[in-house]
Amino acid sequence: MTDTHTHLYLEDFDNDFDEIIARAEHAGVNTFIFPAIEKSMFNRMMSAYLRYPQKIFLATGLHPTSVQETTYKQEIAFVEETVKNFPFVAIGEIGIDCYWTTENIVWQRLVFERQIEIAAEYNLPVIIHARNSFDEIFSILDKRNDLKIRGIFHAFSGTVSDYEKIKSYGNFLFGLGGIITFKNSGMSSVVEKMSMDEIVLETDSPYLTPAPFRGKRNESANLILVAKKIAEIKNIDMATVATQTTINVKKMFPKI
Repeated sequence: MTDTHTHLYLEDFDNDFDEIIARAEHAGVNTFIFPAIEKSMFNRMMSAYLRYPQKIFLATGLHPTSVQETTYKQEIAFVEETVKNFPFVAIGEIGIDCYWTTENIVWQRLVFERQIEIAAEYNLPVIIHARNSFDEIFSILDKRNDLKIRGIFHAFSGTVSDYEKIKSYGNFLFGLGGIITFKNSGMSSVVEKMSMDEIVLETDSPYLTPAPFRGKRNESANLILVAKKIAEIKNIDMATVATQTTINVKKMFPKI
């Protein structure tokens, strides 16, 4: 299986990084996609990648909660420069976040639109962060439908209506993680409607730890709990979940 969204390069894993990778592999997770946050994290990402270059794949981008009026231009310039010189598999994690603050929403919108332009220029998929911001995201995707963007809606926790709107674009997959295991998430009814060829697996480690370990540090080995929950909701076996989500990853990320 592939963990399509994991931040194993953060300092949370400094003391046991190799053990984290070993536990993930024991659980059947042998490929990892690291989404970017901001340029200050790049050296950490590269250091982790160089330890397991056959297993780890990197994305580049500016996370919406790192968007600041005074620094976003330098951050975007860094994305534009690095994407020329390294085989990134995606532009991400990008998007809009209206949960933590909306004070910088003008700059978030500008940065998101610029980054989907970069993705189109380099024919890369995007990894979209959409927290309390589906309407904002949709308005930009509708405005720039000329770009024919493809990618993943990371940590998808939207309604059936949100799912159907995203599906109408025709080029997006849904990243399902620990949220679907939360009792009050209401996600089972949405996942029931999804086709297995629309789903990829993710953990968002160290965040969004699935039940029954909610509240503890998440890690990629916990991807198996997400896969089991999908198998339960869809009434299929784990092998089918693992096989089909891997096929979906290969189609979305041809460099993997």
